[in-house]
Amino acid sequence: MIFSKRISTVLILFILVIGAGACANKNAIKPGDTVDVAFDKAKALYDKERFGDAARAFETVLSLGRGTDQAREAQYLLADSYFKNKEFLIAASEYRRYVTFYPRSERREEAEFMEAFSYYKISPRFKLDQADTERAITLFRVFIGRYPDSQKTTEAAQLVDEMRNKLARKSFTSAMMYYNLKLYNSAAMYFQVTIDNYPETPFAEESQARQVQAYVLYADMSIPERQAERYQMAVDSWQRYTQLFPNGKNRGSAEQAFNTARSALDRIGTPDGVTEGL
Repeated sequence: MIFSKRISTVLILFILVIGAGACANKNAIKPGDTVDVAFDKAKALYDKERFGDAARAFETVLSLGRGTDQAREAQYLLADSYFKNKEFLIAASEYRRYVTFYPRSERREEAEFMEAFSYYKISPRFKLDQADTERAITLFRVFIGRYPDSQKTTEAAQLVDEMRNKLARKSFTSAMMYYNLKLYNSAAMYFQVTIDNYPETPFAEESQARQVQAYVLYADMSIPERQAERYQMAVDSWQRYTQLFPNGKNRGSAEQAFNTARSALDRIGTPDGVTEGL
């Protein structure tokens, strides 16, 4: 009885394997298949969400029928297959190829969005190289400029804001590294980079506040002959803070640093060329 059950199990598995093989063979593109037949087989794989197999099949369709209507659809679905298979860098390249080959296609707008979105998907965490992030931002901005009335424009703008916040965080983190190493002049310069490059992000306000503090600490560590000009740098930074961020959340700490700088200047005098009472 046990032996008989084992035989039955083996037979069932054998039938399933044969069936799966027959199904796979049915969708395989064979020598002699027309472009129409090859496309239908590739599309069947795509519809079954076998995206890796579909991508290879669409590559075959393109080799068989470049310049045909099927090739145009195959090129888009090839890019889409790579995207859905999470091969985002290849997907971006194939979306770009679609735009290049079919610039008047009704799907061009969608393809351009998806090219940018593919780079967004491979944008790494903020501590790593951000070349793909920069590429995604550039492509989304081109998309927004080219298709201002698109339904995707709002999403593209939101993704740009998200990625710029990531870049700002990377810049601010670099500044804080110098700050924590007590290299306050370098920290102040990197805070300024964050302010200049990412003024719309929350990191700009904190960078301006931190810069006031960095200049005070820089002056504290300086030789007496250079302290006045460096405390004045803190005062100037505070004035920029009040102009740019009058209600900033870090105003308290920035103002405290300013008061320290102002008191020091009252004690040692302002540097040459600076009017008293600032």
